[in-house]
Amino acid sequence: MKIINYVFTFFLVLMAGTLLSFCKSSINDTVNSKEKPAVLVFSKTAGFRHDSIEKGIATIEELGKNNNFEVEHTEDSTLFTNNNLKRFKAIIFLSTTGDILNADQQKAFEQYIEHGGGFVGIHAAADTEYDWPWYNKLVGAWFLSHPKQQNATIDVIDKNHPSTKHLPNTWTRWDEWYNYKDINPETKVLMKLDETSYEGGKNGDNHPIAWYHNFDGGRAFYTGLGHTKESYDDEAFRLHLLGGIKYAMGE
Repeated sequence: MKIINYVFTFFLVLMAGTLLSFCKSSINDTVNSKEKPAVLVFSKTAGFRHDSIEKGIATIEELGKNNNFEVEHTEDSTLFTNNNLKRFKAIIFLSTTGDILNADQQKAFEQYIEHGGGFVGIHAAADTEYDWPWYNKLVGAWFLSHPKQQNATIDVIDKNHPSTKHLPNTWTRWDEWYNYKDINPETKVLMKLDETSYEGGKNGDNHPIAWYHNFDGGRAFYTGLGHTKESYDDEAFRLHLLGGIKYAMGE
């Protein structure tokens, strides 16, 4: 009888251990399956530094919190490696300026896009890496000049995109309006500036201010808006930015 009791007890302990292990495995699988996608906000500057950068970081972090994605921020370009970048669904260049990545870091970023990564450029992302032709094609244009800050009217020409679907056909707002050079003709323009509505435009009737495109295996979105701190309190702009991030993430 004692032998039977010992065997029965051993069987119960074995079953309990097996059940506990199964439960832990199931819990871990559930946690892993619910890991949030992540984006990296990169705001390194080697030229002019916008005082709206910190407000922009906080805004993107809030958008992530409210829309189920994680946000990491850095100005450390050494993090641009293959192993690190692959953790992110999109890389956001927030008013970066100047030469901010070395040759190896550029190569890692190119490979990230080639493997299906996403890119978001905000405002001065177009004032970045003038000696890197690949980047010019990715971001879609380079900064040329800008007049004084003022109100201007934006013509929203494509409302079938998550960054513009909430906007009116014409949108008047205050910002710093970039003129561009080396504009990539293969981008899909979302919004254009009406140069008759303000002073200092240099691109004429074809003055894109926001666009997107599939590029080199990945996705890229750019908006020329976002110079001022006040932009990041504007709900219409926040939704515009959120839509661009979601597009870049593949959503």
